[in-house]
Amino acid sequence: MTNTRWWKGEIGYEVYPRSFQDTNNDGIGDLQGVIQHLDYLKSLGITMIWLAPVYQSPMVDMGYDISDYQAIDPQFGTMADFDQLLVEAKKRGIKLIMDLVVNHTSDQHTWFKQALADPSSPYRKYYIFKKTTDGKVPNNWRSIFGGSTWTEVPNEPGTYYFHTFAPQQPDLNWENPKLRQAIYQMIKWWLDKGIAGYRIDAITHLKKDLDWASLPPDGDDGLVAVTKKGQNRPGLNKFLDELKAATFDKYNAVTVGEAYGVPAGDLPQFIGPDGYLSMIFDFSYINIDIVNVDEWYRGKADWSIKELKDTIFSAQKSIKQAGGWTANVLENHDQPRVLSKLIRNKAEQTPQAAKALAAMYYFLPGVPFIYQGQEIGMKNFQRTKISEFNDVSSINNYQMALKAGFQPQQALELLNDRSRDNARTPMQWNNTRFGGFSKTQPWISMGNDRQKINVTDENLDPTSVLNFYRAMGKLRHNPHYRSTLIDGRLIELPAPDDVIAYQRQLGEQIISVFVNLSAESQKVSLPTGSLLLNSQTNLVQDATNLILHPYQAVVFETD
Repeated sequence: MTNTRWWKGEIGYEVYPRSFQDTNNDGIGDLQGVIQHLDYLKSLGITMIWLAPVYQSPMVDMGYDISDYQAIDPQFGTMADFDQLLVEAKKRGIKLIMDLVVNHTSDQHTWFKQALADPSSPYRKYYIFKKTTDGKVPNNWRSIFGGSTWTEVPNEPGTYYFHTFAPQQPDLNWENPKLRQAIYQMIKWWLDKGIAGYRIDAITHLKKDLDWASLPPDGDDGLVAVTKKGQNRPGLNKFLDELKAATFDKYNAVTVGEAYGVPAGDLPQFIGPDGYLSMIFDFSYINIDIVNVDEWYRGKADWSIKELKDTIFSAQKSIKQAGGWTANVLENHDQPRVLSKLIRNKAEQTPQAAKALAAMYYFLPGVPFIYQGQEIGMKNFQRTKISEFNDVSSINNYQMALKAGFQPQQALELLNDRSRDNARTPMQWNNTRFGGFSKTQPWISMGNDRQKINVTDENLDPTSVLNFYRAMGKLRHNPHYRSTLIDGRLIELPAPDDVIAYQRQLGEQIISVFVNLSAESQKVSLPTGSLLLNSQTNLVQDATNLILHPYQAVVFETD
């Protein structure tokens, strides 16, 4: 089926249900909580919800370790709640996409349990098992969450199973056609229910190098990053082509790939007109602040606004050359809060800065995705001891940092900056003790920098971050500007290093975006035309220049 690209004009919103709204007062968000706030999401201009995993799971990796693909975990509700969410979202013109996690399952999945219980079971071939006779693991690959990618099978000395992530997340064996068919049946089951498509987790990890060879270590632990032998490897195309043909194409489903490490030259295969996926997330700048995306305990990177700007425009150029589409993001459930990450001076982490960052990415070519709480300017937390962290990746990074010689306090500072728990603190609906999220102690502690950062307060303030996001949504949906903001070509404008400036042009219509990401006023050439959006209350200009206040963003329809 030819891809109609019906999804180009969508506005996406990631709901992390566990932290969105608790309706039964167990401290955990649930599906009824998502239903409760559909009108709120509609007010933002949202047309598509990406629902982070709600499948049955032991929650070692917060739902990305699935024990039953076709069951809702009781802590989120029931399948009837899910069906109700689909119906209620549809009434409001909102589509639902699920999280597709098919690189691995939980070790509690019935397939894996049967694989462990009986070495001759057909399910043994659903996963990756290797035997050695020297008492050592099969190779020196390091998992993304730290330690070896191999765990010994209980009661089978010398037999190991493979996991790219945590030991409780055994990788599926995509080389096995029977496994692939089982996955396709599950995918179609959900599409038959009426979901619009999927966000696809860890999609570039499905193919591993089948020589399973060790490589020279890249760390003091004697191990080497698994990404060198198990990410974007030759042969991945076979799996992704088949997956698309067997499932997504039959439903004209939208697919958004979490595709780390795709080289620019491979983008046409991924997101070109006949690509594997509808789009992939543009992660080009999302980890600009760290040295190593998987092992972020290694420390912060030195970067500048100029570098951020160059990265954004370079990525956009590659996507255009691929004839493809992108999903634009500032935050997600795996990332710290953008206000805390990209605005390094705490005193400048203001609503003005949050609005400037919003305008920076929202009008680029592609589908904008908002992560819950981003639209109110939520910030990182501050934790004082390791026991206050929940995230498996954060705890592993802490242990790796200690092994690498960091002091506990240094390691904690790194965690406070980068922990995935930063994005997982409960949604702040009001200024009560638990933020209106719950009436009881939430599963994870609230953020601790939340003065006036909540939906209730921001609803009442016309200059709030929330109302700025609403204004951006209205502008993108406005029939007069919609085509230009969706299909208009991107033109980078000359500007000072700390200003990101670009135009979207379609036919005679030009929309110009200017964003000052510094604490100093900046001058840009004065655009002629009408002001569509201003993140601040006034506009200063002289005969030839527009003078942008610190952290001011403006959008013009240019003559």
